[in-house]
Amino acid sequence: MLDAEARRALIAVAREAVAAAAAGREPAAPAPASPALQDPGAAFVTLRRDGELRGCIGHLAPGQPLWRSVQEMAAAAASRDDRFDPVPADEVPDLRVEISVLSPRRRVAGPGDVRIGRDGLYLSSGTLSGLLLPQVASEHGWTAEEFLAQTCRKAGLPLDAWRDPGTVIETFTAEVFGEEPESGIKN
Repeated sequence: MLDAEARRALIAVAREAVAAAAAGREPAAPAPASPALQDPGAAFVTLRRDGELRGCIGHLAPGQPLWRSVQEMAAAAASRDDRFDPVPADEVPDLRVEISVLSPRRRVAGPGDVRIGRDGLYLSSGTLSGLLLPQVASEHGWTAEEFLAQTCRKAGLPLDAWRDPGTVIETFTAEVFGEEPESGIKN
């Protein structure tokens, strides 16, 4: 678990990266001092405007310091999520930034091993894969089977592909935190 100071530092890194991406420049934020943020970490950054998704991109595996992962994924969520137009500079103040720091994944057998509200899903079959963060199932009120089916949809697979023995189902947890525009940290 990250302390409040580390969370604030990551939010600041993410917000600067979003502003930089919207302005077409490199982020100016230096590495935060917190030792916890120097450790390798996997993270997703989600951007919302007026409650609506505006961008979401992340790393599944911890390949670089957590702060750098958040910085890169925040810029990517603002500029490279192909579901949305890039975020313009005038929209940045209206965005809510949410960060999900991911745990390592573990393989599971099926819906009986998935706990809604705690687990995210990563599903793969052949060259196709899909991921949904833990908060997505809760936000939509899905059952474990619906969560699996929607992760299949995200992967471009049939909705029941999770039942295929060749499909790999993995869960992970996430420490999720964010801020409201102009108002600071929300836990």
